[in-house]
Amino acid sequence: MAIRHRLIKTSPQTVWGVLADGSRYGEWVVGTSTSHPVRGDWPHKDAVIGYEVRLGPLRLANETVVRSCDEGDGAFAVELEAQAGFLGSARIAIELRPWGDHCLVIVDEHPLRGAGGALHNMGVEALIQVRHRAMLARLAKVCEGDAAQGLDRPVPHTAGRLPGAGGGRG
Repeated sequence: MAIRHRLIKTSPQTVWGVLADGSRYGEWVVGTSTSHPVRGDWPHKDAVIGYEVRLGPLRLANETVVRSCDEGDGAFAVELEAQAGFLGSARIAIELRPWGDHCLVIVDEHPLRGAGGALHNMGVEALIQVRHRAMLARLAKVCEGDAAQGLDRPVPHTAGRLPGAGGGRG
């Protein structure tokens, strides 16, 4: 299981605002060039975003499904199943915890199905760790950039609706 964490110098609400906007995945998810809503109300349970991965001239369309989403007292968690065609799927859990004035982000990923699960080994774990390091660096840059531009407004807490679920920035 590949687990990685990073302290991001802004509030968990600001980080959640970025994660909860499915159209922004291309800004911080390594390998993703674009993303768009497919169905449901992201990041609510069973919502789906589609995304494109570009490898040179090759373009692969995939989907990510929300399997679980939880909003706590300043802490947030989402579990996703990223589907990658013939490679199978992976569980990606992202947890946000308040850490003083900042946000501790913990990412836990492991293959579930398909070739990714069958071929999972220490080498694959190492590649996932490298990808997570880059992904968390990109997420920090996006979130800290939003905060510097004054886009770190608090996410409202409303019963039955998760912050940012409308898919827009404002």
